[in-house]
Amino acid sequence: MARERIQDSVVACSRRRFICAAAAAAAVVAPTLGLAQLPKKVFRIGYLNLRSGPNSSDEAFIQRLRELGYEVDRNIIVEYRWADNDLAQLEQQADELVRLNVDVIVTAVTPAVQAAKKATSTIPIVMAAAADPVSTGLITSLAHPGGNLTGFSFLTNDLAAKRIQLLREIVPSAARVAVLTWGAAQGSGSPSEQLVAQTVAAGRQLGFEISHVSIGDSGDVTTALEAMARTRPQALIVQVSSLTYEHRGVIVDAARRMHLPDMYETRLMVEAGGLVSYGPDVDELYRGAATYVDKILRGARPNDLPVEQPTKFELVLNLEAAKSRGIAIPPALLRRADKVIR
Repeated sequence: MARERIQDSVVACSRRRFICAAAAAAAVVAPTLGLAQLPKKVFRIGYLNLRSGPNSSDEAFIQRLRELGYEVDRNIIVEYRWADNDLAQLEQQADELVRLNVDVIVTAVTPAVQAAKKATSTIPIVMAAAADPVSTGLITSLAHPGGNLTGFSFLTNDLAAKRIQLLREIVPSAARVAVLTWGAAQGSGSPSEQLVAQTVAAGRQLGFEISHVSIGDSGDVTTALEAMARTRPQALIVQVSSLTYEHRGVIVDAARRMHLPDMYETRLMVEAGGLVSYGPDVDELYRGAATYVDKILRGARPNDLPVEQPTKFELVLNLEAAKSRGIAIPPALLRRADKVIR
């Protein structure tokens, strides 16, 4: 009887040790489970952009891929293509990525998405940020994009009224607002035209006179700014684009010299010295694009992934810029800001 009790005790201890060991092993395996489930191949990602080089959004995209178990030059290769605001070069680079037979193309802004879609109807395309892809004809609907394209809508034009209201808070006495856009090769119904139309409509309700200055196909920002100055604006709204981003220093300096409160669609321009921005968190959109890339590489079809709209919007203020322009930001607005650059 004593011997049986001893044997039962040994068996119970052995069971406990096995259970503990199994639990420990599971704890070790769990963090790497996602990585282990990745298909065993090296994926090639085509990265097509109208800009001339990377910024924080591109870094956010790569960081999210790392979190999902991908590592550059180990299980993914990223084929970067920067068009330097050259639309002809953009189309050539899109064709080049198709010839490389990449597994997926990642892109952003309407002209780049259009170039990718023109280049292929079979390779999946993920747009990190595109203004109103339904009205521009890129997709059929948000829920069912159709074809080989999905991703994220920038939704920035729908915020035109909010930006006008913010400008009214900052400069209650202002009457004239200039809107600076780059509408090169986007055609009728482009995001630039939509932005101007919505800004004009919202501005009228608040007593603003809106003037529109387009940088045009030449990309001559200096000439456009000179034309803007002749309208004698008391505030400035700048459309986000690869060109306005590349020339952010020139645009911000012009606003500072003219003591203009300048409003932007993304915080990148405010971090470069602009006064205020209100719009989606673009880094989050690029992180979302990385998540969609992961789903596609695991077998999902683009048409089964709805185009998502941004859910996080941020108000960013630059107090140093306000001081240089002689503008006092209302305390109530400062309290509402998501980020204040001092």
